[in-house]
Amino acid sequence: MRSTTYGFYAPGSDDVMVSMRKGQNIAGYSVGIVYLDDIWYPLIPGNVVNAWTYDFPVRLQAVPHLDNQRLFRADPTIADDLAAVARHLVEKEGCRAISAACGFFGNFQKHVAEAVDVPVALSSLVQIPWIKATLKKDQKIGVLTANAASVTPSLLDNCGIDDPGCLVLKDTLQTKHFSVVVSMTGSFDNNIAKNEVVQCAQELVRENPDIGAILLECSDMPPYAAYIQRAVGLPVFDFITLIRWLHNATTQRPYQGFI
Repeated sequence: MRSTTYGFYAPGSDDVMVSMRKGQNIAGYSVGIVYLDDIWYPLIPGNVVNAWTYDFPVRLQAVPHLDNQRLFRADPTIADDLAAVARHLVEKEGCRAISAACGFFGNFQKHVAEAVDVPVALSSLVQIPWIKATLKKDQKIGVLTANAASVTPSLLDNCGIDDPGCLVLKDTLQTKHFSVVVSMTGSFDNNIAKNEVVQCAQELVRENPDIGAILLECSDMPPYAAYIQRAVGLPVFDFITLIRWLHNATTQRPYQGFI
């Protein structure tokens, strides 16, 4: 971390000595986001890999030859390629934290965290211990996922979750339109997809009244987070809450104002 360039450049800072790590070619990105190299469906605002989702710059880079089927089955050959991309984002492009665009990147959370010297949060699931701490001891966390079969004990362990019993999963794989993010057929009716995901959240809460918060595992679900929250009346966490958290922690600015 000592080699990471920090500092807030403001008017009046012109006479301050500045330096750059050797080999870094660009600057100004707080979060580097790794994503699948082979996808085919609409990436609407709110999606992790749509740049309009953010009010700060993020750096996006694909992991070569990575598709969702390899990621869903946690193919171990992904690990080194993923770590190499993360190192590039940190060492050559100055990213101060690394995240990802699919909850199942979490299978490699520990591996990548050891490979780079910046904070790593590859899955929205890494928020679960923190969310759990905010709830009553008998409350649960409802998790909407694109593929429940891939939410394995190994994934949860890699994401730092030592109490899987606090989770209630709801699969969206059976939906007609939103499931395009898995089937990769190129298009969907966005309004129907939104309603499908909202309905899944409503069913999850109706069937489990002890749920105190919702977590969206999938990086394609944040466009619908506000609609889910309005429908179920609960806190909703997703990849964007995670990425904003990383951004805020790595771009602290001096406060100013009146006292």
